[in-house]
Amino acid sequence: MELDKAIAALNNPVRRNILMWLKDRSNFPPALPEHGDLEGVCVQYIREKANLSQSTISNYMGVLKHAGLVASERHGQWTFYRRNEEAIRTLLAAIEEELLNS
Repeated sequence: MELDKAIAALNNPVRRNILMWLKDRSNFPPALPEHGDLEGVCVQYIREKANLSQSTISNYMGVLKHAGLVASERHGQWTFYRRNEEAIRTLLAAIEEELLNS
């Protein structure tokens, strides 16, 4: 994980909110029956919760994915996002190492 890229991804309150919302699936409407067994949240639900345009949310999710903080999975026309918990822990450890232990 590139520390600067991850920090840049978090330098936006909506992207931070998205990461917080993704911690708990109940922050979003229930999944459609055909998606009930999938991990993550449909990008449309994220867009609705953020109350932003599709293009803005697509950009934000791309930034988070490029930083490694979320993973995506495509199912037909739908893209589902989930937090990358391992990457988030790695980021926190890297920040701690850099700011507290160096």
